[in-house]
Amino acid sequence: MELELGTKSPFIDITHLGLLSNKINWNLDRSTLTQQTLKLGQGRLNDTGALCVSTGKFTGRSPRDKFIVKDSYTANAIDWGDINIPIAEHVFDHLYAKMINFLTEKEIWIRNCFAGAHPNFRLNVTVVNTTPWANLFCSNLFIVPSEDELHNFQQEWLILQIPEFLANPGVDGTRQENFTIVSFSKKTILIGGSAYTGEIKKGIFSVLNFLLPYHHNVLPMHCSANEGKAEDVALFFGLSGTGKTTLSADSNRALIGDDEHGWADGSIFNFEGGCYAKCVDLSPEKEPEIFAAVKEHTLLENTSFFPDSNIVNYADSSITENTRAAYPIGHIKNSKNPSLGGNPKNIFFLTCDAFGILPPISKLTKEQAMYHFISGYTAKVAGTEIGIIEPQTTFSACFGSVFLPLHPIKYAKLLGEKLEKHPDVNVWLINTGWTGGPYGIGKRISLKYTRAMINAAINGDLNEVEYIPHVIFGVLKPQSCPGVPSEYLNPRNTWKNTESYDQRALSLAQLFINNFKQFEDKATDEILSAAPKTVL
Repeated sequence: MELELGTKSPFIDITHLGLLSNKINWNLDRSTLTQQTLKLGQGRLNDTGALCVSTGKFTGRSPRDKFIVKDSYTANAIDWGDINIPIAEHVFDHLYAKMINFLTEKEIWIRNCFAGAHPNFRLNVTVVNTTPWANLFCSNLFIVPSEDELHNFQQEWLILQIPEFLANPGVDGTRQENFTIVSFSKKTILIGGSAYTGEIKKGIFSVLNFLLPYHHNVLPMHCSANEGKAEDVALFFGLSGTGKTTLSADSNRALIGDDEHGWADGSIFNFEGGCYAKCVDLSPEKEPEIFAAVKEHTLLENTSFFPDSNIVNYADSSITENTRAAYPIGHIKNSKNPSLGGNPKNIFFLTCDAFGILPPISKLTKEQAMYHFISGYTAKVAGTEIGIIEPQTTFSACFGSVFLPLHPIKYAKLLGEKLEKHPDVNVWLINTGWTGGPYGIGKRISLKYTRAMINAAINGDLNEVEYIPHVIFGVLKPQSCPGVPSEYLNPRNTWKNTESYDQRALSLAQLFINNFKQFEDKATDEILSAAPKTVL
């Protein structure tokens, strides 16, 4: 007879899940999960009470081992390719049966939770884990139901996360032993061979990225969001290194969420109930809000301690540079509960332009917003990766191409529809990269100035100033901004050799054009009209 601990919905039991297990832990509280982890020898507490664990072999996602089941539902809907890799139904069914069998007579942890703070668009998700700390992660990152909600909880989606289960590629149809497989028809995600919890987080993000636009005309977004005292919402899009987390953290504004949101008519809503913050080189000076959030009930992944202590050395990246802290959003002092806001007033696309070409702030038309949204541009600089000796462009559609089951144009058109319906929304391109020349010659734009420009945009201080279009990219450059020297606002004027600037600008424009060729056949004329010029 099974031994079941915790609180569960009367509408769900293990037979509904097809499981046979010796001991089931249902929806345990965070303190109990922490103590169970310690008792099993799977983690240690640091000096602030956070639980420190190792995710083993995998310390990051494995995109080449993520698959989507290709069936009658998805065959003509998914944008198949190197990102959305198809796998057959029978492969999924075979692995599902093997994983269920693997769990027989094993202790498991089950959590019923929500993905999506908006009650009209949230998913009911049941997660099955084989470690208490992975279940703690789910408690932190998903939205925890109230007692009444749990009592009425009915399962929609199932996630089976079994790191100990290894596939046999020759028999099971996977690429290697680890895998993540999404079946939209079965409403199930299978995760095997990897204990990295980010696979859970991004698996359900990909699900929402398909369901919300496909069925509800809701725009899913890889962005952070905050709200001012006047209930004005701002969104921050950006790839790694552009300042998304840093610039959205503002003691004067409430944090709606730091990573994944939806835009429904009249509402911005967080997909998550917590944050999964990078913590390499974390310090109270650099990121005080995140540093303070690392306390009891926080899960720290793959960090190291100073010798003979329980104090985390955040500068130590010997295990991985992708060290992470998973904590409930309530650990951020000025977070908003529930994680909802109205339509955005300002949208910021953040780019680290290492070529020193793009203005530090510029205003975008609707057409330019769609074009730059699809482009998702930033640049890597020398020293960030082995082999990079000069700036290299990086384009990631919609600032998160690896999580998009649909064609990027679908998301861009949806953004355009939102902007058409809400013409008072301002879209800004913010360059957090270089000025006065490219990397190695110019200098990084001051964070102080970037914050001043964002504050000016949010406060309406840029509403009545003069704007001049960039001669190549066409974006509108404000000619004055409180707290920022006017010469910074026109990047060409910061270069000693303006002819060199022009040539570099044309080269960058050509890179945009080349990247966009993959989208041209599905792009509308209005989107294509926003492309930069390639001749002066």
